[in-house]
Amino acid sequence: MTERPRQYILAREGWIHVAVVLLAAAAVQWWAGWVWALPLWLLVLFVVQFFRDPPRRIPDEPAAVISPADGRIIAVDEVHDPYLDRTARRISIFMNVFNVHANRIPVSGTVRQRWYHPGRFVNAALDKASSENERNALWIHADEDCEVVVVQVAGLIARRILCYAGEGDRVQRGERFGFIRFGSRVDIFLPAGSSIRVALGDRVAGGRDVLASLPH
Repeated sequence: MTERPRQYILAREGWIHVAVVLLAAAAVQWWAGWVWALPLWLLVLFVVQFFRDPPRRIPDEPAAVISPADGRIIAVDEVHDPYLDRTARRISIFMNVFNVHANRIPVSGTVRQRWYHPGRFVNAALDKASSENERNALWIHADEDCEVVVVQVAGLIARRILCYAGEGDRVQRGERFGFIRFGSRVDIFLPAGSSIRVALGDRVAGGRDVLASLPH
């Protein structure tokens, strides 16, 4: 079983970042006063809000696909799934720098395969980011006996995709499985018969909001 981080209000991926800017702000205020330190204290607030990781109440609705990320729905369409070579329904979520960037498992099941693709860092809001940017994909065989692929996509300034789930892992809906730093996108490919329950422009919260229902 791949090791995964425990749940905290502040993501463990941000502890070093917060510590560095906090010490820098304190040092500048000690030596030069609060006026000079003010920009650094504002930076502390930004870094803390970026790495926040609030607990979420996970829906227990049967066959529900929950959002793997916080953000705005920027694509709801029928596409060719490049990972499983099938026609699939795709939902894409864009995360800006003010969203929670922890990623959550959308369906309960078993991870069949994981793919990592190096790539570019174009604006994650652009459709070509799904195929050109650095990305990490998980193929999950859901308990409903169907296949779901969730893809972490790096963004314009994102330079680090973290994933804690691996092939053979048993995963639970709403479980935290990864993190993307500083603006990014998450795509989810669902079976063609899935019922979509969100629309373009909707704001969703990872681990809380239902995106779709899997076919029975």
